[in-house]
Amino acid sequence: MSDKQYWFPAKRYGWGWGLPKTWQGGVVYCVYFALLLLGLLVVPPAQSEIGFIAYIVLLSAVLCAVCYAKGEPPKWRWGRR
Repeated sequence: MSDKQYWFPAKRYGWGWGLPKTWQGGVVYCVYFALLLLGLLVVPPAQSEIGFIAYIVLLSAVLCAVCYAKGEPPKWRWGRR
C-alpha cells in the first residue's frame, strides 16, 4: 500500500468510493451539495427540466473526476480480504 493520503477511500463492497476520510474530501462534498442547492435557484427544474438535469449530470461528473483523482484506485471489491 502506498503512503499517499487518499481523500476518498474505496467502498468495501462494489465499485467506487465511500465517504471522505480527510477534511479536504469533506469540503469537496460540502461544495457539491451547496452547488446542488444553488442549482435549484439558478436553474429551477420547474422552468427548465432538461437544463436542471444537465446541471446535475455535469456537477456529478466533476465530483466523480475529483474522487477518481484524489481517491483510492477504483476496482470491484468483495469486502475485506
